[in-house]
Amino acid sequence: MEKIFVAKQVAKKLQSTEAAVDVAMIEAAEFLGEMLKARKDVNASLIFADDAQVKMMAAMKALSEARTAMVGVHQELSEAKLRLGIRTKMDFEDKPSAQPQTPANLREVI
Repeated sequence: MEKIFVAKQVAKKLQSTEAAVDVAMIEAAEFLGEMLKARKDVNASLIFADDAQVKMMAAMKALSEARTAMVGVHQELSEAKLRLGIRTKMDFEDKPSAQPQTPANLREVI
């Protein structure tokens, strides 16, 4: 198989993995917010479920470290691509469009 096609397959998986880590970080942040809001909604003290909140923060730190590691993987693979003699920039082909999306629960006010 030609190097360019192999590199493109790897780039596609890299980008989907990077996106998955970002989605996991978003979900974790939303979950933490929901946990904190729930504590307030049931009128529980600050110490209620504090151990769960601390563990959630540790999980978010691990996700952040995973994201940093993926950035490193991306940089290493970019260098490897050049060592293989592949000069084509392929990452623009597989990225989703950067069109702003309006959340379903919001509406435009005129």
